[in-house]
Amino acid sequence: MARMKPEEILVQARDAVLEEAFAALQNTSPTHYEREGEAFTRARLGELFDLVVATLASRELAPLSSRVEAIATERFGGGFDISEVQAAFNALELAMWRRLVAATPPEDLAESIGLMSTVMGFAKDALARRYISLASDRHVHSLDLSALFTGVSS
Repeated sequence: MARMKPEEILVQARDAVLEEAFAALQNTSPTHYEREGEAFTRARLGELFDLVVATLASRELAPLSSRVEAIATERFGGGFDISEVQAAFNALELAMWRRLVAATPPEDLAESIGLMSTVMGFAKDALARRYISLASDRHVHSLDLSALFTGVSS
């Protein structure tokens, strides 16, 4: 029996992964995703899923970086709090992990986990970097870190 690549496992489980991710995201009460509606939210999760799978297949992070930075810019411009967007990424990641771990033979698990960790970690880092860059131009309550430094003498 031929060994399945992580991206092949995920493609086969796409519908279940997206359903689980959508349900998990709804449990976080994502204000802006709720306002945009179910079709918008499902489409954005599907787009992110496809992007992650394509990155796993190509092993190229540059397209992922460009698209995630564009997602950050779009969501920031739409007034989304960074925590809402991170919740969507996290919900998708967890659902992908569950399917990947369940379908991957033990001898292949370390490689699959390493690949997923690299791709999702990179994506979330790119998202955060772009949000912070955008927020530096204007005050964003969710990114106000000044309270961490009050009372600290230099």
